[in-house]
Amino acid sequence: MSAGCGSKCEGAVFDGMSSSYKRVLWTVIAINGAMFLVEMTAGLQAGSQALQADALDFFGDTATYAISLMVLGQALHVRAKAALFKGLSLAVFGLYVLGSSLYHIVYMGQPEPVTIGAVGVLALLANAISAGLLFRFREGDSNVRSVWLCSRNDAIGNVAVIFAAGGVWLSGTAWPDLIVALAMALLFLNGARQILGQALGELRQTRGQTA
Repeated sequence: MSAGCGSKCEGAVFDGMSSSYKRVLWTVIAINGAMFLVEMTAGLQAGSQALQADALDFFGDTATYAISLMVLGQALHVRAKAALFKGLSLAVFGLYVLGSSLYHIVYMGQPEPVTIGAVGVLALLANAISAGLLFRFREGDSNVRSVWLCSRNDAIGNVAVIFAAGGVWLSGTAWPDLIVALAMALLFLNGARQILGQALGELRQTRGQTA
């Protein structure tokens, strides 16, 4: 498929095989890797579950985007299996954040709101740039679409983290931070459901073609 096809070309589903998409993917991988280090450090220092949840998402995105890059141009069943792995990984992250948040509801300490807000704004900027770069590639096979969904979900999560910082500051409690972390866990799980659904559909399609 030529680079000029955009996300679709003559009805074919875009599989990521364009030089422009690969350049964008490398850029997004670098942004996400850097933000994982920044946000996890800040989240641990500030005691924020929302920041740590978002940092895990950056880490997961870095790894899964690298997988996306490796399987570009492979057969549909290979790309679908990669998307399946990414969907399962996203579900694991969601369950971890959910469990960790519930644990901190029992053993609750107030996080530091200024750090949460500042890092949340930085993360939002990083994800807005990533989502903007990926926007024209938002339609495609499960491997390509999973990259767009992750970036879109991240940007939504960052807005929620910023609101959490304001809520912690206004209320003087950890509840806004925990509520946002729980909401992000559900966002992870919903994204996993969409990715897994499309990947499984593509695997069924390939089995039907070889039957």
